[in-house]
Parts: sequence; C-alpha cells; structure tokens
Amino acid sequence: MADHDDAVLYDLSDGLATITINRPDAMNAMNTAAKVALRDALRTAGADTGVRAVLLTASGGRAFCVGQDLKEHLTKLAEAQAPGGGNALSTVSEHYNPIVRALTEMPKPVVAGINGAAAGAGFGFALACDYRVAADTASFNTSFAGVALTADSGVSWTLPRLIGHSRAADLLLFPRSISAQDAHGLGIVNKLVPAADLAAEAAAVARALADGPTVAYAALKESLAFGAGHTLGEALEKEDELQTKAGVSEDHSIAVRAFLAKEKPKYLGR
Repeated sequence: MADHDDAVLYDLSDGLATITINRPDAMNAMNTAAKVALRDALRTAGADTGVRAVLLTASGGRAFCVGQDLKEHLTKLAEAQAPGGGNALSTVSEHYNPIVRALTEMPKPVVAGINGAAAGAGFGFALACDYRVAADTASFNTSFAGVALTADSGVSWTLPRLIGHSRAADLLLFPRSISAQDAHGLGIVNKLVPAADLAAEAAAVARALADGPTVAYAALKESLAFGAGHTLGEALEKEDELQTKAGVSEDHSIAVRAFLAKEKPKYLGR
C-alpha cells in the first residue's frame, strides 16, 4: 500500500509492517503529504490485529528524516501572516503529536531502522520507537533551537528519559550533529551496525519481535510508559494488572509447554 504520491510506503508481510518514509531527494523531510501518510500508516498498523511488529525506516542513504520540510514551512508562515491565515504550527497537534502517540501507544513493538541523519521531528520519531538500530554513518540532531523553536514530537519527554535531564538539555540548547557512535554510547541507539547491513539487521530485529509474544510485548510497552510517571506502588499494581492479562494469553501457555518440552515456542500473537 502506498499513499499520497508514495511519500510513505507500507508493506505487510507475515505480521511485520514495514513503513518507509520515501522522500529521499528531500532527505525525507516531512511535508504535509508525508506527515498525513505517516500518521495514517501508523494508525493502520496499530489497529490491524494482523500486524505484530512495525519497522519504521526511510529511503536513501543520507537521511532517516530531517524533520519539517522548511521550504513548505516558510510558505505556510507567510500564509499565516495574512489576515485569517491561521496557525502555521498547527501541524504539531494535527500531525506530529498523533504520529508520536501512534508509535508509543500501539500495542506492538516498533523498531526504527535509522539509515542516516535523524533531526528535529525525525529524531523525535526515532526516540518514540521501542528499539533503534542505526547505521554507523547515521547522525542525530535535536535541531529545534537552531531554527528558533522549542522541542516537539515528544523529544522533551523521550530524550531525558533515555539520557538524563542534563544531557538532554545540552543537546537541546546547543543543537549539533552527534555521531551514531556517540548516540550509541549515550544509550540513544540500541544496536549499531555497518551501513551496508542496516536494512537486513533492522529487518531481522523487527522480524524477531513480529514472531514473539505480542500480548506480552504490548504489556511491556504499557508498563514502561506507566512506570515513567507513577510511584513504585502504582507501578506494582499496574504490573499485577498487566501480568494477569499476559498470563491468560495463548502465547503464555505455548511458552510454558515449549519450555517444559525443551522446544522453541512458536507464538501466535494472542
């Protein structure tokens, strides 16, 4: 499936949905068509019970996504200055926030295959994924303050939780490109691979998750998000609630039987 002049590509194969930002000539910058297509593709994947994992990646070798298409944005700023022109930054509520929520809230794991530069909202999209595989030639840049803007796309929430408040403030106040190696050292990147191997390695990680216990993965995502903003006691209660759901899943029974038989479990995702 492809939407909006192929700005975003969607492929579903045996439970794995691969969503590809497809504007390589623009370094996969997000114009309105791409934002709408990405938002809708993620919502489709999240709602489809046949999807058990998602791989978010991009076309070309230069960029994963460099955030807002500034050429289009400049036009919208000019339009907004005219009487009744509206809000040029309504895209945050209309597009970026729904994209990030779709990534973080869908009840299945999302892998980012980061092939190149991830900047601004593109960095935010990568941070909103559950696992990040990056090419050794990739780079990361918050970018927002560099164009006199504040953080969006969830970066103010995700980045300090990954690397701490002080380091996040440093990268936001003094935006600059950091290498994939430095990002790996900071904990932003989970797995660093040679650029030539990125597509295969990211797909392998996503495939392993698509073949795994989907109900348990959904519960893990929910418990991590819940624990970030609640007390230990509340987190323990949430764990109890979610463990009860996982415990009655078909995959849990499959796993127990396979363990006792010393076999590899073949999960069904339910």
